[in-house]
Amino acid sequence: MITSTFSMTLAQAVGSPWLDRLAAGALGAVVALLGGYLLMRWLGRKWLDTARNDAERLLGDARGEADIVRKSAEVEAKGEFLRNQEQLRKEGDAMRAELKETEKRFAKREDNLDAKLDTLVTKEKNIEQALKKLSTRTEEVTQKEAEAAGLITQRREQLLRVGGLTVEEAKRTVLDEISHEVGREAAIMIEKTVATAKEEAVHRSREITLTAIQRYAGEHTCESSVSTVDIPNDEMKGRVIGREGRNIRAFEKSTGVDVIVDDTPGVVVVSAFDPVRREIARRSLERLISDGRIHPGRIEELVEQVKKELEEELFEAGKKAALDASISGLHRKQLDLLGRLKYRTSYGQNVLRHSLEVAFLCQAIADELGLDGRIARRCGLLHDIGKAIDHEVEGSHQKIGADFCKRFNERPEVLNAIEGHHGDIPATSPYTPIVMAADAISASRPGGRRESLERYVQRLQQLEEIAKAHHGVTEAFAIQAGREIRVIVDAKRVDDAVAAMIARDVAKQIEEQMTYPGEIRVTVLREVRAVALAR
Repeated sequence: MITSTFSMTLAQAVGSPWLDRLAAGALGAVVALLGGYLLMRWLGRKWLDTARNDAERLLGDARGEADIVRKSAEVEAKGEFLRNQEQLRKEGDAMRAELKETEKRFAKREDNLDAKLDTLVTKEKNIEQALKKLSTRTEEVTQKEAEAAGLITQRREQLLRVGGLTVEEAKRTVLDEISHEVGREAAIMIEKTVATAKEEAVHRSREITLTAIQRYAGEHTCESSVSTVDIPNDEMKGRVIGREGRNIRAFEKSTGVDVIVDDTPGVVVVSAFDPVRREIARRSLERLISDGRIHPGRIEELVEQVKKELEEELFEAGKKAALDASISGLHRKQLDLLGRLKYRTSYGQNVLRHSLEVAFLCQAIADELGLDGRIARRCGLLHDIGKAIDHEVEGSHQKIGADFCKRFNERPEVLNAIEGHHGDIPATSPYTPIVMAADAISASRPGGRRESLERYVQRLQQLEEIAKAHHGVTEAFAIQAGREIRVIVDAKRVDDAVAAMIARDVAKQIEEQMTYPGEIRVTVLREVRAVALAR
């Protein structure tokens, strides 16, 4: 504003329009520069004053805040100092209390030590007194021993003079008497020990045998080979025989059996010593009868087919038996012979089942004795393998079986068990008597083997007759297939003591007069009945 005013005044003074405008512009520029300089200087001073005032104000604020922080720090330090001082005071009090408690314990222990020391002093005095008494007693005993030794010497001299013996002779006499007495006592002790050992051995063997029998749950029926074939009518018998007997001759030649066709209605009998041949003939004849085409060519074809089927079946039966007995490593020929035992019977008992029974029983007995059950099972399963070919090879089935298994590198224990399970050769391993025991158990258990009906009835009748022959017996019953006889006595004529005597007498008489497998239990029953009627 000042510059513009100054310019207008200058322009009016000069009077020239263009020059006036130029002069006015120059003058305005000068004036503007001078005004801007003055303005900037004024503003700078003002800003400097403002900055100085702000700095002084900020410095004052900072000094105030510093004072506040310093004062708060001093307050906090004083508080921390007081807290630490209080904590130190508490810890000092706790330590002083603990020291007092420790001091009390030490004082108490000191009192206890003083009391124990007094006790030890008292005991020491007592021990000194006892040692003095013991020394005195020892001197007295020594003196008495010397006196006793003198008396013994005197008595010995007197005895020697009276008996006329020297010292050596007297010693020898005494030693002989002592030796005789000790020997007699030793003999009595040995006899008692042997008797006790025998009783324990018998008891233990019975326990093992009963455990083996109880652990094996075998069937009580035995299978037999069928040697008869049903014929639908008598016309079929003629067809089986054939024209001039050519069919039956061809059949017998192919199978190696005898075919008996008699007047028995509806039955043709197949007879052969070899059970496998008999089974082949039976199956072949049944198929021929069901087929109806009976001629020599058909007979030979069908017999060969049945032979192959049966051979495979026997091998599978041997494998199954080995698997049931958990036995591995058997040769195929051994498995074939085991399968043949399926059609072999001994006293009506199937030999393959019997071999499995013996295998299981051998393991049970071996486990009780702490032996190897695997070897025992192998011995039991193979012990009768010779029966499969005993009709083809000369010799006993024990020797045949051992020689056969020897070809397949069986263990010596197994070979000895096979050959010696009937006592033909001495036992060289503990498994042989185990097989003998298991074989006897399997053969003699109730239902294991067949007995003819007539002999069975006679044995039961004889048992009852022996029991009824005694005085006071009213009834006697043979039960459990002849394994037990129960005797009922008259309670009025027989007391308990006489009943026990009757049981012993009946058992003794059965042992003397009868032959039977296993053992027979005699049970005498004396019953007193009191009967009254309430009306």
